[in-house]
Parts: sequence; C-alpha cells; structure tokens
Amino acid sequence: MSEKYKAFDPGYSYFITLTLVEWQNLLHIPLYAEIIIDSIRFCQQKKGLELFGYVIMPSHIHLIARSEETPIGDVVRDLKKYTANQITERLAKDLEHKSMLKVFAEAASQIKRNSRYKVWQDGFHPEVIMSNRFFYQKLKYIHDNPVEAGLVASAELYPYSSARNYAKLDYVLEIILETPRLITYS
Repeated sequence: MSEKYKAFDPGYSYFITLTLVEWQNLLHIPLYAEIIIDSIRFCQQKKGLELFGYVIMPSHIHLIARSEETPIGDVVRDLKKYTANQITERLAKDLEHKSMLKVFAEAASQIKRNSRYKVWQDGFHPEVIMSNRFFYQKLKYIHDNPVEAGLVASAELYPYSSARNYAKLDYVLEIILETPRLITYS
C-alpha cells in the first residue's frame, strides 16, 4: 500500500472510504444501515471517534473522521470486523438477500486468513485532511454522492448523510459542525 494512503498518528482527521466486496448493494436497506449506524455510534462513545461528515451509500461508506484516543486504523479495523459479523449473521436469516453470502464466501475463499466470509474490501484509503479547501471538497463530495448516484434529487433528502446535519434536519449520526483541526508542519 502506498504511504500516501496510510493513517498516521491519532488526532489527524481523515477522509475514509469503506467498500463492500464487489460493491454489493446492501447498506441502503434499513436493517443493514442500522448495523453501520450502531457501530459508528459505539465507536463515537467508546473509541473517541469524531465525525465531521458521513454518507452511507448502498455499497460503500465515506467518513471524515478522527480519533484522538484510538488510532483511526484500529477504529476502522474494529468497525469492519464487527459489522462484517453482524451483516453475515443477518444475511443468513434474510431470504431476500441471502445470495450475497455466496459473494462474501467466495471472496473469503480467495484469501489465506481463516474466515468464512469477507464482507469488506481490504483497506480504507485514508486521506489526511491538510487544508480547509480539501475538507470542504471532500465534504461536498460526500454530500453529493447520493445525488450523483441518482438516489435523491438533493443531498439533504438522503437519510444516511451528514448533509441532513448541516441542513439542521433529523439525522442518524452526531457530527461536529466545524472544520477539523488541521495538521501543522514544523
């Protein structure tokens, strides 16, 4: 993996992307979106995760986040592991979407780790937020994602996005409504 896409010290803010294996469309279904939401809330409460922006798309998640308590890589690792277990448990009982388990099982068969299912693609492509311009560019990208995908006509209509927080509408996750502290180089 390139050094450009590694998370460094706690306290840095990052633009993060988590993607389901083979871009499976699952996270728009409320049952599965709630798994993600509940896990992020847990990370906010117990691991010091601070969110500045988010969108939960059908096949992937974008976050602008940091944690001063726990390295962001550890937070993401734990979030992916827990949500993968929860998703596969629910899929096993979900007759309508159970076929996705085959995709996740096939992905797991391609790796050496002892795992029945591989739900998430490897990595999380962290990009450090180094300027206000970059922050607002990524925030706009996050908020425009559901519109560009044709899911809604305007960003604040998408239920799983911080665009609702910024528009002062009901939202699913708490965020910090300010620009994150930026990295300063000596």
